[in-house]
Amino acid sequence: MDWIFKDLAASVPQIRHVVLLSADGLRMAEYATDPDNSDPHTAEYLAATCASLQSLAAAVGEMFPHGDGKMRMVVIEVSGGFLYLMAAGARAYLAVMADHGVDAGLLAQCMRDLVARIGEHLTSPPRMTGSPHA
Repeated sequence: MDWIFKDLAASVPQIRHVVLLSADGLRMAEYATDPDNSDPHTAEYLAATCASLQSLAAAVGEMFPHGDGKMRMVVIEVSGGFLYLMAAGARAYLAVMADHGVDAGLLAQCMRDLVARIGEHLTSPPRMTGSPHA
């Protein structure tokens, strides 16, 4: 996945971190634009935080009577930049952290294009509970 995420970061200046996560908050893949200045726990923390965020967004989606209730995209702007979270595939999400100054429309469009191109590969299989031989 590195080359795909690296391509996304090259297409949109100001991206800091890209993480593919499962619905339950596990980091499945990541790319940091500056690995030398990246905390090794950033991807895990981002994945866990985004899992909570997608759950909250799904709850909000249920309040809209004419939709399917599924979270498609969440954008958070804070004083330091942006966090984009997008549904990427079955039980998988794409998270991107970007600095202020990012072209927000370009980033959203590039994320949509990426998911449309390779969304079926951006999935997380269901987790098995218990012993598979039980």
